[in-house]
Amino acid sequence: MAAALGQQFSGLRCAPLSSSPRGKPSQRNPLPYRPLVVAQAVNLNTNALQSRERVQLKEQFEQAYDRCRNAPMEGVAFSVEDFITALDKYDFDSEIGTKIKGTVFMVDMNGALVDITAKSSAYLPAQEACIYRVKHVSEAGIFPGFQEEFVVIGENEADDSLILSLRSTQYDLAWERCRQLQAEDVVVKGKVIGGNKGGIVAIVEGLRGFVPFSQISTKSTAEELINRELPLKFVEVDEEQSRLVLSNRKAMADSQAQLGIGSVVVGTVQSLKPYGAFIDIGGLTGLLHVSQISHDRVSDVSTVLQPGDSLKVMILSHDRERGRVSLSTKKLEPTPGDMIKNPKLVFEKADEMAQAFRQRIAQAEAMARADMLRFQPESGLSLSSDGILSPLTPDLPVEGLDMSDIPPAEA
Repeated sequence: MAAALGQQFSGLRCAPLSSSPRGKPSQRNPLPYRPLVVAQAVNLNTNALQSRERVQLKEQFEQAYDRCRNAPMEGVAFSVEDFITALDKYDFDSEIGTKIKGTVFMVDMNGALVDITAKSSAYLPAQEACIYRVKHVSEAGIFPGFQEEFVVIGENEADDSLILSLRSTQYDLAWERCRQLQAEDVVVKGKVIGGNKGGIVAIVEGLRGFVPFSQISTKSTAEELINRELPLKFVEVDEEQSRLVLSNRKAMADSQAQLGIGSVVVGTVQSLKPYGAFIDIGGLTGLLHVSQISHDRVSDVSTVLQPGDSLKVMILSHDRERGRVSLSTKKLEPTPGDMIKNPKLVFEKADEMAQAFRQRIAQAEAMARADMLRFQPESGLSLSSDGILSPLTPDLPVEGLDMSDIPPAEA
């Protein structure tokens, strides 16, 4: 039977192996699996490294914790006392009114930031930058780098920063200055900024002072005096009560004592009228009548003068009781009509022409006195051809009498 099976299978032939890829036996390529093996190895190494680092960090933290508990100052270059001393150098009293030094490092539209070597910067509002009103701190000369001593006036609750002031310091200095000026009894200038039924308010040394109408030399209203500068003297300076009382009348009394007939003063044209011009001569208003402007006829004052013009005028008369002063430029003309043709020449020659005018006045007064003496022969005086009084008898001094020290007659 085996022989029969062998004969059957002997007639069979196996098909030849196909040359196509599908018929080829599969070959295993290990390359696609090699990166996976490397990545797994790297991960293992990284995990091991991280584990070692964690262990090291844990050891370091434990060591640091032990040092903080057992030896907190080990390795520190200074002691606790040194640290407290260092903090004290940057510590300051932030109470209201405390003075601290600072440096401006930035400005904005509302004020300036100031470095006061504290944990936070301080702020200087624009309204506290100066005793005068300013819109920007630069108007008070404050720029980055500006150093000064400031006064603490408050605290900003939002960030605990301090609010500073320069105005309060300047305020104290202004009061001190006013006390000094009052002691020296000097005349100061004050600009009128307002008024009420009792008087006017004027700014002096940055402070608001009150001038009662009874202490004003003119009959002007408060509205007419607004923005004008008046000569003033101090009557009362009381910082505790914030009372600053001034007098224009006292200041004018000193100025008027110097307004002798024939003296030359500098004035400013205030206003023009058909009959002349009103001239401000240091707080006192005088009238330059149209007839006293020039020897030549002046039909329209505005053709010669304009409000705001500065000029030299001569005092013709001064009624102290009524507060009226008459002025002249006509007497200062070197030649008739110069005030119209060449006013600059009139002002240049003003003092010279006024001196000549005063000499003529003095000579006229001497002539008048001599005429009176002619009716009094017992005086023993005669008038020379030069207008000088001289003795008639040898008993009197040869050089004549000095009459300058004779006091005026009493009423």
